[in-house]
Amino acid sequence: MGITRRQCLASFAAAFPGAAPGAILPNILLILADDLGSGDLSSYGCPDIRTPRIDSIARQGVRFTQYYATPECTPTRCSLLTGRYPQRVGGLECAIGVGDNGRYDEAVWLQKRGELGLPASELTLPRILKGAGYETACFGKWHLGYPEPFRPNRHGFDEYFGILGGGADYFTHEEFNEGAGRSYLYHNSSRVKRQGYLTDLFAGAALDWLKQPRRRPFFLYLPFTAPHTPIQDPGGFDPGTGTAPVRQGHRPTFGRMVERMDRWVGTVLDQLDSMGVAGRTLVLFLSDNGGDANGSNTPLRGGKSSVWEGGIRVPCMMRWPGVLPEGKTITQAGAAMDLLPTILAAAGIRTPAGRRFDGVNLLPLLTGGRAPYPRRLFWRYRRGRVVRKAVREGDLKYVFDSGTEALHDLARDEREQNNLLAARPGSARELKARLAAWERDVAAWRLRAFKAG
Repeated sequence: MGITRRQCLASFAAAFPGAAPGAILPNILLILADDLGSGDLSSYGCPDIRTPRIDSIARQGVRFTQYYATPECTPTRCSLLTGRYPQRVGGLECAIGVGDNGRYDEAVWLQKRGELGLPASELTLPRILKGAGYETACFGKWHLGYPEPFRPNRHGFDEYFGILGGGADYFTHEEFNEGAGRSYLYHNSSRVKRQGYLTDLFAGAALDWLKQPRRRPFFLYLPFTAPHTPIQDPGGFDPGTGTAPVRQGHRPTFGRMVERMDRWVGTVLDQLDSMGVAGRTLVLFLSDNGGDANGSNTPLRGGKSSVWEGGIRVPCMMRWPGVLPEGKTITQAGAAMDLLPTILAAAGIRTPAGRRFDGVNLLPLLTGGRAPYPRRLFWRYRRGRVVRKAVREGDLKYVFDSGTEALHDLARDEREQNNLLAARPGSARELKARLAAWERDVAAWRLRAFKAG
């Protein structure tokens, strides 16, 4: 059955202290694109890729213009599911390497101990929702650990189908480059073989799961690999090779990958309509980091793996009929780690005792109950010997990029072209001090033995 506006508002009221128990719990659909740049969607000004179904989420809800992730896949997924900075976990400050490889000293140390991944001891969004009565499922890219102790079913997902690593050939499902020949396509705890394009397989599994009868609210996490490399045309399958040619840097092929994902997003949204639950489903869509060389972050500087705006600012939109306004643009700075507390608020679930999230509940701002306010946000990226850091406080942003320093006023210079370091040394010193204090605060407990050694 559908849901009335009054019922929706009753559900929203549950997001705040003192709400009456028994309020209607919304379903949650969280869709994550992979390496989709801030300039790769029509709703963000992309001229050469058509994304009407993804854009419909913004037309029917809200669209952010200053939403942030981390520079790469793994740390964003960690923040998204824990509501905290990935540095608090340790070893997840860049993407886990192909075949379970650490890519900087601490990650290498953890991998050798069999501990590279998101520990089951971490309190995660699916586990919290499952404890509150939700049915939970994940279909797509995991990238939070290969070994069994770190897999999705250990984190509260009832059902999982997808790849454990960071990317795979879209047709053979084998990891590419140094991982060629190995497939990590899993259904729950079992390695499986399937035929088809990964985007189709993930969305198809999500649709099959949605069609199953259920009496409880659901949390569906749909993390696509698209449009992450390898760049392969959904319609380019070659029976002779068993896959499609890789066309790195070919924008038309990249566009077809995005458009294929867009059509599947539309099919999933249509399924919500056919089930009569669209009115009581909170839909969230974002990318895990900025686009790489195949994507577009126009007009922002940098891209994936950087802490410039093009590497960390991502498209994000949310829809919740009857609760969130339609067609509203949000200029408030948000972050991937905000989704967990925001979703808990939407479901009327109080923060578990003893747990402090770094993310914030955005619902009051989204509904107009609170005006935009300055945020203090931090980033640190490590890979090999590369260390990149940044802090944003209000409109000021300090960047340390492997020895290069910069200070920018994003309100006047969102393209980060005018370095204010010499003109405002006091501001730079203050932000550097805040960054150093943050690094001390987020030091991971499980890396103490590494530090001691």
